[in-house]
Amino acid sequence: MRAEGTAAPKRWVAVFDLDGTLTWHDTLFLFLMGFLRRHPWRVLRFWRMPFALASFLALNHDRGLLKSRVIRMAMGGARRSVVDACADALADSLGPRHRFRPAALAVLEAHRAAGDHLVLLSASPDLYVPRIGRLLGFERTLCTEIEWREDRLVGTLKTANRRGAEKLRCLTWLRAQYPGLPVVAYGNSSSDLDHMQHADRALLVNGSAAARAQAVRSGIPSSNWT
Repeated sequence: MRAEGTAAPKRWVAVFDLDGTLTWHDTLFLFLMGFLRRHPWRVLRFWRMPFALASFLALNHDRGLLKSRVIRMAMGGARRSVVDACADALADSLGPRHRFRPAALAVLEAHRAAGDHLVLLSASPDLYVPRIGRLLGFERTLCTEIEWREDRLVGTLKTANRRGAEKLRCLTWLRAQYPGLPVVAYGNSSSDLDHMQHADRALLVNGSAAARAQAVRSGIPSSNWT
């Protein structure tokens, strides 16, 4: 029981990036490779990949558009049940500790034990990220949403690619959902610094040399999670 007159400890909103922060590897790559192993004939559709890469590098530098094109090449037109089966397989392959960084899971569990609100914020698609969010016990999952046409996957983006400035917009939305609570943000890339600079506390983890240098300029500490 708290002594009379003492304030209850303030809960935090703990916002975690997924790829490279909680995981060792890129989850979209694992997801697409798992799908292609089940449906190898779809590899033939990747004849368009050089054109998509050339457009990205020479013209628009739009990561969301490139992501959409790769998803459409691999999975466009697939039934929801087929996509869901691959998402379940990915979640099962990750397991509670496989492919997740133990140090990241320890920080996540410390926030859970403190009663903090846990939010997963990822640019990866909602084809599977919500399952990972449920696997790890997140209260909310925000990620890039993908278009469907009834039971068939279209593959175009339904929302903006949740990266960079879009993550900042999500952070602003989260503050409205948890009024008055401070936010701590964890991310691993330079693009994560857009929203991390606007959190009450932030930590760059497993960042590249360039990301760490940018974090120093923004007053954000860095660490390595293994």
